[in-house]
Amino acid sequence: MTMMAPPQPAVGDDRPHAVVIGSGFGGLAAAIRLGARGYRVTVLERLDQPGGRARVFRQDGFTFDAGPTIVTAPQLFAELWELCGRRMEEDVTLRALSPFYTLRFDDGSRFDCFGDPAAMRREVARLSPGDVAGYERFMRLSAALCRMGFEELGDASFAGLADMARAVPGLLRYGAWRSVHATVARHVRDERLRTAFSFHPLLIGGNPFRASAIYALIPHLERHWGVHWAMGGTGQLVQGLCGLVRGQGGRIRLGADVAGILCEGRRVRGVALANGERIAAEVVVSNADSAWTYRHLLDGAARRRWTDRRLDRTRSSMGLFVWYFGARRRFDAVGHHTILLGPRYRGLLHDIFERKVLAPDFSLYLHRPTATDPGMAPPGCDAFYVLAPVPNLASGIDWQAQAEPFRQAVARRLSDTLLPGFEADIVTSRVMTPQDFRDDLLAFRGSGFGMEPILTQSAWFRPHNRSEEVAGLYLVGAGTHPGAGLPGVLSSARVLDKVVPHAHAHA
Repeated sequence: MTMMAPPQPAVGDDRPHAVVIGSGFGGLAAAIRLGARGYRVTVLERLDQPGGRARVFRQDGFTFDAGPTIVTAPQLFAELWELCGRRMEEDVTLRALSPFYTLRFDDGSRFDCFGDPAAMRREVARLSPGDVAGYERFMRLSAALCRMGFEELGDASFAGLADMARAVPGLLRYGAWRSVHATVARHVRDERLRTAFSFHPLLIGGNPFRASAIYALIPHLERHWGVHWAMGGTGQLVQGLCGLVRGQGGRIRLGADVAGILCEGRRVRGVALANGERIAAEVVVSNADSAWTYRHLLDGAARRRWTDRRLDRTRSSMGLFVWYFGARRRFDAVGHHTILLGPRYRGLLHDIFERKVLAPDFSLYLHRPTATDPGMAPPGCDAFYVLAPVPNLASGIDWQAQAEPFRQAVARRLSDTLLPGFEADIVTSRVMTPQDFRDDLLAFRGSGFGMEPILTQSAWFRPHNRSEEVAGLYLVGAGTHPGAGLPGVLSSARVLDKVVPHAHAHA
């Protein structure tokens, strides 16, 4: 789209204007960083509340975080408060969890993941004494990968091939061409331990049998900085960040549906809303799905690299089936985070990512926030959500027909394992499917995490944080570098400090 009229500053505020499309964690972090760099910031959110995938559902006295529940690398959040001259503890209380989570295997065995190295050695030895030394070697590798992949490259811009070339020696040194599972299998033999230390790519939309070994950094990241819960729910972090944006003089507009990015030639000039309103801006940052940004918000004539044809050839992450429910009694034997594994690991993932079929078996992530934070439910009650990785919408699955049968199958599995007889005590319930991710969150193919994190879709190969298509357009969130997960999307906003000119450059 084009706009010939020059940008008009707001009355009484002549700072250069930056518009952020979307108020997920990446968008809010971007708004704060731009505000700290001298911009007048407007965040445009099409939904009726901020947060994007991290929005909150409240019903029947229960509070459900719609998306992220695991807070790692909390220093990335604290840094945003520091940019505003404040302390995160003024607005948000993070509580460290121990254990981080429990894996329950189909054979009845379990594995608790701790931050304490001695406790982890004991857990490994309990399952497979012969794998303790290999586990220690793997954790040393995970630490090296974390230093390179997260601390050194996590907020690198990868704006050009030279940036990628500088990263290649490290990628080769640590065998980044291998999959995470293959890397873990080189160090431990017990199949349960191979699962326990390779499942982490699923947290960012990746198949452990295809995701680059670089993502084996997550076990060390968790050990080093811990796994935390935000008291009151992840929505408390969203509200805290919104307060920082407003404290900088920024605006957050809800129900503001962006229909297009306005350009003159090959330079951004603002955005157009679905209601016809046009908003001028020197800088536009999109926290929308990167495929949606390029397919629907930017004129096809302006695109040279991220054409529809190229986007159609990309591999998307899996879809997510999420069932939120509240019970009128408590299940105190269940921890905060539980991963309930099915009878198959490789085969199930092959069905999800490659065959794209809805298998009769599944693995589940069960979130019980009331284990740590009873205020998420009425007194004496428990709040839950259970998540099942499923194929994305490229599968052709009709979720209007399949959602309820699938929910019933999930309920049977929970009742047979962790929550005996729980269905009689359910008092509130709602479901999200890949169709909802597409319709509500504008996720390409209804995927939960944007592009699948394989080596050829990582770093320079992802849509760049500084758009290759038009000047003045930037991308943050799961669909750009470094990828999905809270550390990833917050790091994508950090990249802006390196690629967006300071506001005074527009004076």
